[in-house]
Amino acid sequence: MSDIIHLLPDSVANQIAAGEVIQRPASVIKELVENAVDAGATSIQIILKDAGRTLIQVIDNGCGMSPTDARLAFERHSTSKIRQAEDLFSLRTMGFRGEALASIAAIAQVELRTRRAEDEVGTCLRIAASQCESQEVITAPVGSNFSIKNIFFNVPARRKFLKSNQVELSNIINEFERMALVNTEVEFVLIHNDNELYRLPAGSLRQRIVSLFGKSLNQQLLPVEANTSIVNLSGYVGKPEAARKRGALQYLFVNGRYMRHAGFHKAVMKAYEELIPQNEMPNYFLNFAVSPDTIDVNIHPTKTEIKFENEQAIWPIVLACVKEALGKFCAAPSIDFDMDDAPDIPAYTPGTHIVPPSKGYNPSYNPFNQPARCSSGSAKRPDYDWQKLYEGFNSSEKDRSTMSDCDTVTDELFTSSSFTPAATSMPCDNGEYVQSSLNIETKTTQASTLYMQFKGRYIVTPSKNGLLLVDQHRAHERILFEQYMQRRVTEQSYPSQQILFPQLIQLSPSRVALFAEVEPALVQLGFDFSDMGGGAYSVCGIPAGIEGVDIITLLEQMFQAAESQDANLAEDLFARVASSLAHSAAIPVGQVLTPCEMEQLIGDLFALATPNYTHDGKPVFTLFSMDEICKRM
Repeated sequence: MSDIIHLLPDSVANQIAAGEVIQRPASVIKELVENAVDAGATSIQIILKDAGRTLIQVIDNGCGMSPTDARLAFERHSTSKIRQAEDLFSLRTMGFRGEALASIAAIAQVELRTRRAEDEVGTCLRIAASQCESQEVITAPVGSNFSIKNIFFNVPARRKFLKSNQVELSNIINEFERMALVNTEVEFVLIHNDNELYRLPAGSLRQRIVSLFGKSLNQQLLPVEANTSIVNLSGYVGKPEAARKRGALQYLFVNGRYMRHAGFHKAVMKAYEELIPQNEMPNYFLNFAVSPDTIDVNIHPTKTEIKFENEQAIWPIVLACVKEALGKFCAAPSIDFDMDDAPDIPAYTPGTHIVPPSKGYNPSYNPFNQPARCSSGSAKRPDYDWQKLYEGFNSSEKDRSTMSDCDTVTDELFTSSSFTPAATSMPCDNGEYVQSSLNIETKTTQASTLYMQFKGRYIVTPSKNGLLLVDQHRAHERILFEQYMQRRVTEQSYPSQQILFPQLIQLSPSRVALFAEVEPALVQLGFDFSDMGGGAYSVCGIPAGIEGVDIITLLEQMFQAAESQDANLAEDLFARVASSLAHSAAIPVGQVLTPCEMEQLIGDLFALATPNYTHDGKPVFTLFSMDEICKRM
C-alpha cells in the first residue's frame, strides 16, 4: 500500500492561509497599511476601484525594499519583524506572521514597485496566483507601491460571496478609520473611483476624530488620562447626552493596535450605568499602553483578539478613569450669584413687626344679595328650563328588565375610557382573513355596528366570525409602503412638500459616497436636496404627508439601513428607503382617530393585495374567533 500523506503545493497552502487572513478587500488594505506603518511611512495613500474588486493600490513613503527582499517578501513565513519565538513576547510592530503578502499574492494579481533611499533604481515585481511573472529594474520614488488587481480572480466561489460595492466600501472605511485613529502621526488619503473621500493630515487624536467623524463631535469629547505601573490609559469618552441607540463610535487600542475586548467594554458601560438609557451606547476612543510581554496578540490571524496578563487589575482602572472624566466634566453648572444691579428685595427679620396695609372693610357688604344690574345695551341672561334636562334620565323598570345581559356588557365596554367609539358602517368579513382576496364591504344597516379605538393603538371592530383587532400604526405603515412602491412601478415621483426653513445635514465622506447611490430613490420618494459643498446638503423638500417628522433622524436611519444591508439591486434599495419612510410617517401610537379616519384606514388596508403583514414581517391585524371568545367566558 502506497503512502497517502503528502505535502501540499505552495499555491494551495497559500490559498488556505488566505482564507484566514484575507476575507474581503478591507483585509488587504489592513495588511498593506500595517506593513507601511512598520516601514516608517509618514504618508499613506489608498486608491480604490469598485470598492477594491478591480483595484486596491497602497502607496507609502516608507523605507522601501531591495530587489531580493521584494521577491522574498511574498514567500510564506518570511518577515523582518521577528527572528525567534521569544520575539513574540516583545512585539512592537503591527505584523509578524509573514503570511499577509503570500496570502494576497495567492488570490490576486499583484504588482509591486519599490525603492530604498540608498538605491539609485527600484524594482518592479509582478505575481499572479503565487506565480512570479516578471521582475525588472525601474525608476521609482522611495517607498513601496502595491497594486492589487482582481481580488479572488482564481477563486470564483470566494468572489461570488463578496457583498455589494457599498457594503464592501463601508467595511473598508471602518478598517480605514481604525488605522487612522491609532496612527495620528501619519497622513492618510483615501480615494475611491477618482473621488477623494478622506485627506487626514498628521495631528493629535482629537483632531483626527474630528476630521473623521465631523466637527459636531468636538464638543462632545471628554479627555481620559491615567498613568499607572501596569497601564497608561489615554483618549476620550463621549458625553452622556451624545450616546446613540446604534452606530456608536467605540474604539479600543493597545500599543498602537486596534482590538476587541468585551471586558474593557463592560467597564466603560459600567461607568455610564446611571447616566444613559439602557438601550443606548456611548462613544469612546481609548488607548492602552502596556508592556509587550504582558499581552498575547498571537491568538487569531486578524490580530484583533488580544489577551491581557493583568486584565483583572486593568478593569477597575478603566472604570475609575471613565467615571472621573464624567464626574469632572459633566457636573451640573454652578449658580452664579451676581449681585450687581440686583433689585432690593426686603427680607424677613425675626422680631420685626410688619404692619399690614390698611384696607377699607365693610362686614355687611354682600354682593349676592343685590339684584343684577345690567346696562340697557347688554343681553339678558337666558332662562333655562332645568327640568327638561332630566327628562328621560330615569328609565322605567320595565325597560331595564328587557335589556339582555349582552347589551349590558356591551354598554359597559363601549363607555369605558379605554375606547374611542365611533358609530359607522360595519365591514363584513367572509371569514378568510388570512387570504389576500379578503374583501371588506361597508353597509349602512338599521342596526349599525361600531369601530372602537383601544388605548390609542388598536382599532377593534366586530366581524361575522369574531372580533377583528387592527394595529393602526402598522396598518398605516403598510398602506404608505404600498403607495411608495406603486410610484416606483409607475416611475412617478411622490408629491413633494417644500419646507419654509430648509434643514442642513452634514455627511461624512463615507455617507457622501452612499448618498450618491441613495439620492435617486430619495428624490423619487419626494425629497428635494441642494448640495452645499463639503459634505453638507440642504433638505429643501420632503414627501407630502410626513410633516412633523424629524427629517434629520429619518435620513440617518435610512443611511444606517443602507450601510448594514446588501443592496445589489436598485429595487431593494428603494424598498428599504420606502420602508423607513413609511415607518416614520405612519400614524403614531397614541393618536386618537375620528370615526371617518378609522373607517378610511380599514378600507384602505383591506383594499391592498397583501394586508396581513408589514414589509418587515410584523402582523398588521388578528382575528379572535367566536369559539375562542366563548372559551374565555
